[in-house]
Amino acid sequence: MTTTKTPLAPRNVSPPEFPEGGDAAEKLTFLLRYAVLAPSGHNTQPWLFNVEGETLALYADRTQALAVVDPEDRALTISCGAALFNLRVALRRFGYRDDTYDLLPDPDDADLLAGVGLVEGEPASPDVETLFEAIPKRRTTRAAYEERDVPAEFKRELESDAAREGAWLHLVPDAERATIAELIAEGDRAQMADKRFRRELAAWVHPNRSQARRGMRGYGFGFRDLMSHAGPLVIRTFDIGKGQAAKDRELAERSPLLSVLGTEVDSPREWLAAGQAMERVLLRASAHGLTSSFLNQPVEVDDLRPRLAEAIGRGGEQPQLVMRFGYGPNVAHSPRVSVEDVFIKR
Repeated sequence: MTTTKTPLAPRNVSPPEFPEGGDAAEKLTFLLRYAVLAPSGHNTQPWLFNVEGETLALYADRTQALAVVDPEDRALTISCGAALFNLRVALRRFGYRDDTYDLLPDPDDADLLAGVGLVEGEPASPDVETLFEAIPKRRTTRAAYEERDVPAEFKRELESDAAREGAWLHLVPDAERATIAELIAEGDRAQMADKRFRRELAAWVHPNRSQARRGMRGYGFGFRDLMSHAGPLVIRTFDIGKGQAAKDRELAERSPLLSVLGTEVDSPREWLAAGQAMERVLLRASAHGLTSSFLNQPVEVDDLRPRLAEAIGRGGEQPQLVMRFGYGPNVAHSPRVSVEDVFIKR
């Protein structure tokens, strides 16, 4: 009699299922169920993994690349960095070291982003437990947030978290907010005027009841069930930049906390650092009861990126992400493919 193995669905994972008596490959495979809960542009989930003995390799899955909005695979690499950080947190939670990894270990293989070893370490600290518990709870909420201030001590914590991973986090003060909001709006108008951008975006937006495990559901854009079927057609066909710009400007101006995360230079190594810093910050926010979303238009439009850096006093450095935080409604999590779907054999 043939039995069908149940796919390793990431959303159903729980610590008691950890295979304490299993081999290294079984343990690493289990930990990947936390790694793949990381956020990614358009929910492309652009990562692949290979497990051999006590070593795990993280690869970029460039078949999921966004050629228009992310032509250099910068955002793709940042997303993979976020998955790597989740894996590191999970390693620490189950008593393994999280510093036994190499970034870009093979100069002849640009797709190989990191190698990670399974090495026994110390029991998890309370801070690791906090971040670990936030992994399955973290979500992106594009709706407006409550008008509640974020505590000052928490803001300092976010800045420290980004710095620990080799990035910087600029918390936008009131004096800069209107300028940043206008850059976001300008980015919306530029992107939505581009038919290629609209086609690419529409291809990744699915009806609310879609069974697709990648991409964004209509509810993420506020579409009800009926409108979620028409949404991709609307995005693809019409230049809705003016309306989108007005909406995003208001979100930026009214969000309790608006931030820019960046690095000193631009390279795949820094993109991986930015991804790890981003995920540490997002998990910290989630642990404090905040939700988050991205307003990355100023870093996605080439002409706007240096203007954003100047606007926040970081001229010559590299803004990588624009993030907003606040207390908002709980929305459904984005779907995820199973762990088996991101395994490769080399």
